[in-house]
Amino acid sequence: MIFANPTKTLFQILFCLCFSLSSLAQAEESNITRSHGYHPFGDLKYPADFLHFDYVNPDAPKGGTITLFGNGTFDSLNPYILKGISPADTPGIQMYGVTEIADSLLMGSQSHNPLGDEAGAAYGLIADWVEYPEDRSWASFHIRSEARFHDGKPIRADDVVFSFNILKEKGHPEYSLRLSDIKNVEALDPQTVRFTFTEGRRDLPLVVGAIPILPSHYWQSHDFERTTLDTPVSSGPYRIASIKGGKQVTFERVKDYWAKDLPVNRGRYNFDKVIFEFYRDADVGFEAFKSGGYDLHYTYSSKRWATQFDFAAMNDGRVIRDEIPHKVPRPVQAFFFNTRHAPFDDPRVREAASRLFDFEWSNRNLFADAYTRTVSWFPNSPYSASVPASAEEKALLNAFKLPDTYFTGSITPPVNDGSGQIRNRMREALMLLKESGWQLKNNVLVNAQGQPLKFTVLNYHNPGIYRILAPWFKNLKRLGIEADYREVDPAAYKQKLDNFEYDVVLFVLPMRDYPGPELKDYFLSSSAGIPGSRNIAGIDDPVVDFLVGKALSADSESDYTLALQALDRRLRYQHYGVLNYHIRHHRVAWWDKFGRPAEPIPYGLGLDTWWMKK
Repeated sequence: MIFANPTKTLFQILFCLCFSLSSLAQAEESNITRSHGYHPFGDLKYPADFLHFDYVNPDAPKGGTITLFGNGTFDSLNPYILKGISPADTPGIQMYGVTEIADSLLMGSQSHNPLGDEAGAAYGLIADWVEYPEDRSWASFHIRSEARFHDGKPIRADDVVFSFNILKEKGHPEYSLRLSDIKNVEALDPQTVRFTFTEGRRDLPLVVGAIPILPSHYWQSHDFERTTLDTPVSSGPYRIASIKGGKQVTFERVKDYWAKDLPVNRGRYNFDKVIFEFYRDADVGFEAFKSGGYDLHYTYSSKRWATQFDFAAMNDGRVIRDEIPHKVPRPVQAFFFNTRHAPFDDPRVREAASRLFDFEWSNRNLFADAYTRTVSWFPNSPYSASVPASAEEKALLNAFKLPDTYFTGSITPPVNDGSGQIRNRMREALMLLKESGWQLKNNVLVNAQGQPLKFTVLNYHNPGIYRILAPWFKNLKRLGIEADYREVDPAAYKQKLDNFEYDVVLFVLPMRDYPGPELKDYFLSSSAGIPGSRNIAGIDDPVVDFLVGKALSADSESDYTLALQALDRRLRYQHYGVLNYHIRHHRVAWWDKFGRPAEPIPYGLGLDTWWMKK
């Protein structure tokens, strides 16, 4: 071929090539979303120019002090490591929303303080926007210019990079699990940081958006891996003002808090001081509440709620008591079997022991019929498995060649009549135990080596728990199983829990409205041997691993829900614990000196929205 003008033709080729590359870049740019918030599957409720959340009183007055109950004790103010007990580690205390004093890039789902009226969403806090491509292979965050630590130094991209690295490398094992799918993080400029993910997952922008952002200038000169009672520099609405030797911690509102006027914070964090008084004994603590020792009592005990509120301040109206409805996914409270060793490495033994827990008798005689039996690992949520399973769930698990009975058989705990006579359950349990090699000799169940079937339930000091265990223990004893109960102090409990030194343990696994990386911590095989993980039962199951992966990588909400429902079936089928019970309202009593929003908050107690009455 002969070209009349080679120079012109070369120019045309280069022009076309540049035009094609430019068009490709524009196409890629068009698939990138920049937003003031993030939801993994749906649209955000609040627009970019929103002024405040609907569930707050934006004109709530600031001031006053609220004193709250802390259970146990603490010996460290570093909540980010495995060592020690920080105030945030004590049971139930995180629900009040002030113990995490470090801000995050986003506020909402996956963070320490989820939204009160919108499940799954998060909005900019340190970051004023988040940017991500359609395939979610990365996410960038732009840091507000006004963002500051408490010492006045600006929060910048290098602090985000530092926080990610130190938490993943030296923090509590939960951070290494949560952040394991982040390939790298880089500061693009002083105010922009980008996270690149090992795979495109819709939850990962929320995961990195929830990382507590720590001051690199402070921690580079302090030992991050050491427990300490020194108050660290942070960035949130409260700072630690004072402590009293494991008995009291006082948080004070930061008057010049850099984010106090952001829409996500208007009407929130209204008390000048939040004081936690720690009691090793819950009964002693409640007596203190009755005499004004602290201001608000969140009751977990149905017996106390039903019988112990007849005191002077309650009767004359100085104390208010209420059952506040909510839509919060309930945590999973259970007696978790440690499957890492015998006898609970056998699912038939686990099922047999579970069948002897007579919830109906306990609910009638101990709880005044206050509770609903927990039958799912995702209670009060749309993720409970159905019976029979759907065709889609069968197709999802086709590669595992599970029998048809797996998908059609009952996975719900047996329902008794409440009389305490459970002969059928005893026969069913004995049959399961005989199948697994146990024999009844002289009213004692023994294995082939003549060793008796016995176990111990571990818990921290909680006087009300044994009355719940005693009927279960009685039924176990009738079948020749020896069970006992051991209480230890909170420090010993944490140590044994972190190192999996128990047969059975009473524990509560928090559940979010959109469960995310915590699924890996709770259920994945790789977490079963990591000290400090929350794989309490030691679950090591390829089907569970597969379903956790499917849930986390789901591209649609329907696929996500399907994977979680299938996961729920698997967990129930394997009997990893005796699921307990739950209620769908908060049982709260408080001294009448606080105001609060008129309508209940669907997804939380919302104490951060209360204020002191004038």
